[in-house]
Amino acid sequence: MKAAIYNGKKSIAIVEKPTPVCGPRDVLLKTVCASICGTDVAVYQHGPGTGHKITVGGEFGHEAVCRIAAVGEQVTDFKVGQRVYPYPLLVTGDPKRAGTMGAFSEYILAPNAKWNVGLYAVPDEIDDRSAALIEPFTVGTRAARRSQPKAGENAIVFGAGTIGIAAAIALKEFGCREVLVCDLSDFRLEKVRALGFPTCNTDRDNLKEIASKLFGTAHGLDGTAPDADIYLDAAGAPDILEQFLSMGKIGSRMVVVAVLAGQRSVDILHMTYAQQSLIGSGGYFPEDIRDVMAVMASGKYNISSIITHQFSQKELAAALETASDANHALNVVIKY
Repeated sequence: MKAAIYNGKKSIAIVEKPTPVCGPRDVLLKTVCASICGTDVAVYQHGPGTGHKITVGGEFGHEAVCRIAAVGEQVTDFKVGQRVYPYPLLVTGDPKRAGTMGAFSEYILAPNAKWNVGLYAVPDEIDDRSAALIEPFTVGTRAARRSQPKAGENAIVFGAGTIGIAAAIALKEFGCREVLVCDLSDFRLEKVRALGFPTCNTDRDNLKEIASKLFGTAHGLDGTAPDADIYLDAAGAPDILEQFLSMGKIGSRMVVVAVLAGQRSVDILHMTYAQQSLIGSGGYFPEDIRDVMAVMASGKYNISSIITHQFSQKELAAALETASDANHALNVVIKY
């Protein structure tokens, strides 16, 4: 098989490796379509340690949809040809390999495969390219769920990448009245508006004024504040936490899912008096996979519209470069 190997900053190779062979209870997966994650871009552009724990010299990629290519002699509940979503944390049998599942390679071995643990059936209503986005959509959905949304609440999402868009959709599905999506890229914000969400370019627009006009106003610790209950950081910019603290209303809460958020200084006393909450979110659970597949299968949102570029496996380096440009690309996929 052809496998994609990560060799460090701006260095990848497509090499020939033996195709994995199924043991008695294993399943062999053929990659149909893979999506490029922001963490893949980070390790490609900046080197190891800046995204998922991707091993230098190893396979990488963790967002994919696959078909079953072969099964072990003792496997009875999986059939060749079935389309599946591989859960990166569990599909390879090694939770430490979530970021190095091998989605950019032609085949992935799933040892001791089990339905609804390492592999999930993908509904026929979801096209291949959209199915490759199940993984980042589950991350966004988990972040939305962590905000404990209630019917009629309002939310602000920072970051119009795949995870931010997924979070906005999930917040709406969880009952939020309005969800405002913020970014610096007009290209990405245009895609968001096409999905039905109001937007704000925080590079030039006054977020507090736009949010107050959209949501109405409420009481904040420092005066009038936008009536936003939820702030969700899927971008990781240094000033987002400060924006939440300064303009969040009493009782508002913020979820951070951005892997680039890093260390921030927090005024705990301000949060205490404002009764604000700061919540972390990472990964996802089976309930998030279920909800994402249901939303995608419903056809309510044109998920494939956020896929702006498609490349072949041999063009992976070009695909990673393209995915690095937020002003001209959103989601980038590798089609096999």
